[in-house]
Amino acid sequence: MASPTKTHIPLPDSGDKVLDNEACLPSVPIHIVTKASQLPEEFLNPSPEKEVVIGFDCEGADLCRQGTLCIMQLAFPNAIYLVDAIQGEESLVQACKPALESSYITKVIHDCKRDSEALYFQFGIKLHNVVDTQIAYSLIKEQEGKKRLQDDHISFVRLLADPQYGGISYVEKEEVRVFLRQDPKFWAHRPLSELMVRAAADDVRFLLFIYHKMVEKLNERSLWFLAVRGALYCRCFCINNNNFADWPTLPTVPETLIAGNQAPEEETLSVLDVPPGKMGFVIGRRGANILAIKEGCSAEIIFGSDKGPPDTIFIIGPVRQVRKAEAMIRGKLQQHYH
Repeated sequence: MASPTKTHIPLPDSGDKVLDNEACLPSVPIHIVTKASQLPEEFLNPSPEKEVVIGFDCEGADLCRQGTLCIMQLAFPNAIYLVDAIQGEESLVQACKPALESSYITKVIHDCKRDSEALYFQFGIKLHNVVDTQIAYSLIKEQEGKKRLQDDHISFVRLLADPQYGGISYVEKEEVRVFLRQDPKFWAHRPLSELMVRAAADDVRFLLFIYHKMVEKLNERSLWFLAVRGALYCRCFCINNNNFADWPTLPTVPETLIAGNQAPEEETLSVLDVPPGKMGFVIGRRGANILAIKEGCSAEIIFGSDKGPPDTIFIIGPVRQVRKAEAMIRGKLQQHYH
């Protein structure tokens, strides 16, 4: 294999150097991994004696349950590993399963839902112990007293552009999006081009820096929400027949919050099936019905969209708010039938 490409990974002690001149940061290698033996020992064999935080992302051809997982990116402080699921095949991905399911390895990711779905349905992997930077951003805004608008989920490009988390313009992302629109199998081609290697590394190399910036802003209550919502996001599209009984249990409320009378309400995920062809009545003309439902309860309502499942609604939030959203959705359907 040719000598690995290099890049820069900004870390917490990088200060504002990342904003001004990346070149002053130390360069780290990018390893293209086709065999498990090329991965770090602390990743392959998770241990409570060596807890690890990594940046994590997946790329694929139509990344979801039916698509093809092509690359998993792992950002360590001293290197980036591009796990080639095409050339390394299932045995390589399965070698990563203990780490991806481990409580001892924190996976920092931006919007984990489809990545988790692909891992679950294609490889039987239950992604666990994630810190989702999209969720963290919303929680920080809530702490600051800012009300988040419905469906205002920050993109990774917007997050990276925020001066608090890097202040970096990620124009290369649009370049890759153009290629993906022209060729949906862009990430499945081999050998990996320079553009593919650079783009895959760019999607994870800032995550550790962002993670540390975010964690220092979050209070204990928000950190609990971050953990439990990350777990629910991982389950979101991974529908099974046993109500997630084989998944890790959700994080419990810290004793300190209970003792201080600050215990938040338990959060849950509800999976609601809509009769085929009736989703339009739930959404309503120009989205009027679903907008009214979202404004009437403080739960997150997620649709399977084009990637599916098409006749399913996922609701995440405090139990009472989730039940309220369920009742409102069923009410819209009953109005239609009557």
